[in-house]
Amino acid sequence: MVSETVQVSCVTNGGTKSNESFKRKHLGSDEHASASRHDSSDAKGDIGTSDRDMAANINEDTQKKVRLPKELTFQDMYNNQDAFDDDDEDDSDWEPVQKHIEILKWFCTNCTMVNLDDVFLCDICGEHKESGILRHGFYASPFSPEVELIQVESEATGSEKEIWSEASASNCSTAVGFDERMLLHSEVEIKSHPHPERPDRLRAIAASLSAAGIFPGKCCPIPAREITLEELQMVHSSEHIEVVELTRQMFSSYFTPDTYANEHSAHAARLAAGLCADLASAIFSGRVRNGFALVRPPGHHAGVTQAMGFCLHNNAAVAALAAQAAGAKKVLIVDWDVHHGNGTQEIFDQNKSVLYISLHRHEGGKFYPGTGSVFEVGTKGAEGYCVNIPWSRGGVGDNDYIFAFQHVVLPIASKFAPDFTIISAGFDAARGDPLGCCDVTPAGYTQMTHMLSTLSGGKLLVVLEGGYNLRSISSSATAVIKVLLGGSCECELENIVPSKAGLLTVLEVLKIQMKYWPNLSSSFEKLQLQRAMYSVEKKHKQVKRRRVFEPPLWWRWGRKQLLFHILTGHFHLK
Repeated sequence: MVSETVQVSCVTNGGTKSNESFKRKHLGSDEHASASRHDSSDAKGDIGTSDRDMAANINEDTQKKVRLPKELTFQDMYNNQDAFDDDDEDDSDWEPVQKHIEILKWFCTNCTMVNLDDVFLCDICGEHKESGILRHGFYASPFSPEVELIQVESEATGSEKEIWSEASASNCSTAVGFDERMLLHSEVEIKSHPHPERPDRLRAIAASLSAAGIFPGKCCPIPAREITLEELQMVHSSEHIEVVELTRQMFSSYFTPDTYANEHSAHAARLAAGLCADLASAIFSGRVRNGFALVRPPGHHAGVTQAMGFCLHNNAAVAALAAQAAGAKKVLIVDWDVHHGNGTQEIFDQNKSVLYISLHRHEGGKFYPGTGSVFEVGTKGAEGYCVNIPWSRGGVGDNDYIFAFQHVVLPIASKFAPDFTIISAGFDAARGDPLGCCDVTPAGYTQMTHMLSTLSGGKLLVVLEGGYNLRSISSSATAVIKVLLGGSCECELENIVPSKAGLLTVLEVLKIQMKYWPNLSSSFEKLQLQRAMYSVEKKHKQVKRRRVFEPPLWWRWGRKQLLFHILTGHFHLK
């Protein structure tokens, strides 16, 4: 979740220093001219002044001046500014502009990218300058200003009402954890670019759920509370907790250059962790079937001793231990955030009761945070309880993710047989995200959620992590909550064809993990054959490309013999 900034420098016509010196030169020449005129008038009034003396004065003044060409360019006038006649009137038309020219710009509400003031649609994501996404969620039109959104919203809400029946909070099966006080966590320092982890992320999701009539409506809320010190100490060191608490006394502070805090951040982080703990307890005890933690700041980068990557406390880890405190013996955490959850992996690295599976961009350690290689499998007796699926490139889409679920995630998870399942649901692998640069759609998230809901008797908690495009994060989160509410999945899983890079990644993971999960060996052998088919196909295409023209056999004889050998590559000059 590394943050990225854009700086726009103002264009000036000439520097301030040179303008001031230029002004001083003119001011001095004007004073000199005034003094000269005063002396001249006095001289004319003297009885003893002769014509000869006056002619001498004129010659002396003329010698001081430089002859200028009849036609001057602006550059000539600037370079020869002292050569003008002192008695000429001041012409300011050609003087350099002494004020900075301010470039008007606006930052896209949806993706935070900078745009010039004269455009109405964002150059990066296409969102309108006056987007209504914070009030209407992703149901707002991306191409129209907010005044035209009421009809769009009502139509979307109407279609949702046809699919979903109203349910009261008393008998609902899905709980949502949300508290507006988490919006107070924000970056105080004004920088050249808005921080991607901003309160608008929750506002856009909440607006989408409200427009769809899902929350409030079909999902029940749970009261928020701050996590206790004792609960936090099961996850983080006392030193780390104290450092986060110190930020309550500071107007603005930073743990890392991209991980900020203000005076409300510690409270927001404790509320987020408390909501996740209470949701986990409520789901495992059967008070609700499943839940969605609409929380921030995110948590999966926060380790035992450090805050980083926008994260202060590890919400998923707190939820896992709360589920175990409620009676769950084995907990599965699936992290589909585009960045590796290094904090969660560190916390459970030696724990066989928690299986951590992460799908993320890695690219040989070049993608933030650089951890999560296929060889990181757990330590000290817990080998195999950490499974990393590290993509080797950006642009990974639905097919690669679902393919990895089919051949790695579900086979290992089924063998593990968890009592409780947590999704670290970062939506920064979604299409259009400015940091993730991948291509997962709401349909892809729908399918992955549906596949995981078949585990642990449907006891599933989804915890929000990253995601920085408001339109993609709100549409994806809404799609996931629809699955929690019992919505059907229309995606066909029969012919999922991965990319070549995706297939190679899955094969690499299987080769490592089948040492600890023998049930993966059959899948590994099948995919090896598929890889061989890829190679044969590639060779066949290369041969076809080489033999563009096959001459007929009878060209071997007669006058065409030489041409035949040249075309077939059998003829070589010595």
